[in-house]
Amino acid sequence: MCVIPDHEILEMVKSGRLGIESFSMDSLTPNGYDLRISEISVPGSGDSWNEGVAKIPPQRMFFVGTLEFVRLPDDIAGQLWARTTWIRKGIIVSLGKVDAGFEGNLTFTAFNSSDSHIEIPIGARFVQIVFERMSGPATLAYAKRSGHYQGQRGITLAPIDKNDVSGENAR
Repeated sequence: MCVIPDHEILEMVKSGRLGIESFSMDSLTPNGYDLRISEISVPGSGDSWNEGVAKIPPQRMFFVGTLEFVRLPDDIAGQLWARTTWIRKGIIVSLGKVDAGFEGNLTFTAFNSSDSHIEIPIGARFVQIVFERMSGPATLAYAKRSGHYQGQRGITLAPIDKNDVSGENAR
């Protein structure tokens, strides 16, 4: 795999080969793109934010949904990395690969490992996605291999029910 540099990411977005809805030049990095926060929820507390500043209690898990809706072609994968801004404050984020062919908002599980409340502004850059060119296209890209979260919007915890036309079971 080869990491795709900023100018190629920009060319691919402009041509439509790589989709990043709500694209911001401020989020483009030398070797990736910083995904921003659209919403945060703290399970079991009833606390959720889609504007303003989220106040995450100490020693608590929380969910983050991205502002960007990404669409990867069948020969590009994404590697997710926590931004050091949040690591230095005690935020631990569960991250991995974004499969070739995936499209949707991304949902992350995070944890405030500090002993203090941490304030996180909605709209802040939270994780970086590094795009990697695969040696060739996937035989079965994400939508055809499993596609459990294909097209997700907002924080999505359960697989999307492809038979639910109302969209009510997507969360």
